[in-house]
Amino acid sequence: MTRQQLHEAMVILRREVPNWDVPVITLNAQDDHDPYRVLISTILSLRTQDQTTAQASRRLFALADTPQAMVRLDRQTVEQTIYPVGFYRTKALQILDISQRLLDEFDGIVPDDIETLTTFHGVGRKTANLVLSEGYGLPAICVDTHVHRISNRWGYVKTKEPLATEMVLRKKLPKAYWIEYNPTLVALGQQVCKPTSPICSACPVAAFCKRVGVQRSR
Repeated sequence: MTRQQLHEAMVILRREVPNWDVPVITLNAQDDHDPYRVLISTILSLRTQDQTTAQASRRLFALADTPQAMVRLDRQTVEQTIYPVGFYRTKALQILDISQRLLDEFDGIVPDDIETLTTFHGVGRKTANLVLSEGYGLPAICVDTHVHRISNRWGYVKTKEPLATEMVLRKKLPKAYWIEYNPTLVALGQQVCKPTSPICSACPVAAFCKRVGVQRSR
């Protein structure tokens, strides 16, 4: 995929994606672009289906949507509120630990740099990049399984794992697309560009795709 083809693909997807299911983290950010809510929602989303994450996030934020309010909850309450997200017991501990550290070291404010964010318990580069892009509106590239898979399938990158994909995209992807690249490709991956047997016949950008690694499609 060339730079011009990428541009054309993104223009098309900007038009099509609003008609599809929007990734849950973007929906949460649209409420008020609050970095803390984005951070906690992203932690809940790991290894969890979007609908389950959305429901758990709403229940939890109805009880506490700031670090100050969160640390007033006990672990059992958080566990019961976020169940049945994946690893809910571990995530309850992470949420309480992160909230307490934010109060102790950062005056309750979520840091806006990736190096600091990734020092928090359970926060990796994917989560940190989402906080920067969705919570702060800063240029950041969040590479999850969809972004990694589709970027390679398009032939835009040639990498073996997400961290390598992020590093290549940081050098190659025009900065104007950094924030929207993740939610756009997540929506495409959920709706059309499935991991196995993608629905190429319904893909609005199929003309630009090299179909790298695709052995079977619909």
